[in-house]
Amino acid sequence: MIRYDLHCQAGHGFESWFRSSGDYDVQRKRKLVECPVCGSHEIEKQVMAPRLARTDKGERAKPREEKAPVAMMSPQEQEFRQKLRELRDHVTKNAEDVGEKFPELARKMHNEEIERRSIYGEASAEEVKSLLDEEVDIHPLPLLPDDRN
Repeated sequence: MIRYDLHCQAGHGFESWFRSSGDYDVQRKRKLVECPVCGSHEIEKQVMAPRLARTDKGERAKPREEKAPVAMMSPQEQEFRQKLRELRDHVTKNAEDVGEKFPELARKMHNEEIERRSIYGEASAEEVKSLLDEEVDIHPLPLLPDDRN
């Protein structure tokens, strides 16, 4: 999975995850990548610096306090957030919670070993990567900041 920092023609910044750089290119050409603020499909990747591990054994700097991105949202962004909440609530109300069995059952449905149905559950980052590599059609459920309170 690759996380890209993106911006639209109006300058709105946002991020999105893709299976590969090629997946981003295909989705962008098909106009599936959309600015969550203004709906523009004219999207460009922002310059990103890779995270590199230190190789020297010198004195390490003190760890910085990790900060989380925050925003004051416009009415359009609040509406978008509400739609994400509705999507998550719809899935959790209408699909079966299979918990930790999610990767196994999703793979069996993809391989047509069992009947396909709506399910949700839990998967580690490694399991998600494996399912995506196998082109199993899964998607993370939206998690909103107020869900953590």
